Amino acid sequence: MSWRTIPAALLNRPLPAAVTVSAVIALSGYAVAHFPRSILVFLLFQASILLLYFSRIQPWLKGGLAVLTLGLLMPIFGTINGYYLEVAIQVGIFVALALGLNIVVGLAGLLDLGYVAFFAVGAYTWAIFGSPQANKFISEAVMRFPLGSEWFFVFLVGGVITGAITGVLLGLPVLRLRGDYLAIVTLGFGEVIRVLANNLDKPINFTNGPKGITPIQRPPLFFQPLLKALGIDLPATALYPLYLYFLVLLIVGVVILVNRRLEDSHIGRAWEAVREDEVAAQAMGVPLVRLKLMAFACGASFAGVMGVVFSAKQVFINPESFTFLESIGVLAMVILGGMGSIPGAILGATAVTVLNLQVLKGLSLWLNELRNAGVTILGYNLADLPTQLEPAKYERMVFGAILVLMVILRPQGIIPSRRRTRELVEK
Repeated sequence: MSWRTIPAALLNRPLPAAVTVSAVIALSGYAVAHFPRSILVFLLFQASILLLYFSRIQPWLKGGLAVLTLGLLMPIFGTINGYYLEVAIQVGIFVALALGLNIVVGLAGLLDLGYVAFFAVGAYTWAIFGSPQANKFISEAVMRFPLGSEWFFVFLVGGVITGAITGVLLGLPVLRLRGDYLAIVTLGFGEVIRVLANNLDKPINFTNGPKGITPIQRPPLFFQPLLKALGIDLPATALYPLYLYFLVLLIVGVVILVNRRLEDSHIGRAWEAVREDEVAAQAMGVPLVRLKLMAFACGASFAGVMGVVFSAKQVFINPESFTFLESIGVLAMVILGGMGSIPGAILGATAVTVLNLQVLKGLSLWLNELRNAGVTILGYNLADLPTQLEPAKYERMVFGAILVLMVILRPQGIIPSRRRTRELVEK
């Protein structure tokens, strides 16, 4: 056995794979606990989760290890270093967004460049009524705002419904469009929503314009009395990150389940037929109008519910959170992971979010520390290094370079769907 075949042998056989993955998770977890501020160590822990996915072990054991890492170890590490939970929550939000866009782009083949508009609709739905903002256009004699924090769960369902309705409203005018024309219309729709949010502060102040909306209610800590009864008395500032993490994890689990069921259903097969050839699909009796509207509604509903969570997490939103570049970022996640692939969308969203929040910003902080310390490398004093060379400022350039390399070297994505792989493999 050569050294090249050792990793494959360890991951393709159930017993060696289980031992290897368990050892890597244990070692990386031990390292994170003892070096909580190390970016490399936390990246190693995240890589162990990816290793768990690719290993060929029994499903029950794989599920148990996934629950251990995401349900136990990650929250523990988040209490040690709160930034880890921030990264995990952001990853979960973008995973749900990528899975929603994957339905529209990957399964149905409808290029949507304004996907962030549905995210904005969900966010503003809760932000307006979960803050004093609604008092500016609804008389206090009718109802007093903000609504109670328990209304958050009602608005989670409302975010799904509002997102789906907005998706249908976008889908109706573009039913006859495809390709570049569809992309242009959806791009315009995204900009229309952002401009409306920016200008609907007069004559009636609905969105408070560029100033944004704050403070926004967070979900209620209904379990806090139970924790106090058990002798666990933690402040709300410590409980909310854990609460939001588990809430996002639950929503992502539901979104993955819905995606999997849709992919394997007759609706998913019909979406794939529309993606391959609309004319042939219609000739075979596929109802194009209904299926396109369903694709827009399903994808938009995921963005809508995550918009509600995002506004509650941030406590403040403004139109600059929902720019065209955010739509491009989510689309990049889907392309990077593999269009039409659920694991690919998850991996693409995780990779792009970690690269942005952790790697590039971590490198910038490290470089600033070296600059402030006056470190000299090869005779050059880093104190003279221009601030324009900070890695975090080149986020979009890095994403662009990654996409160019992916299109050239692996156009099917990191974890492509089986159909996409067959299409792109040279015969």
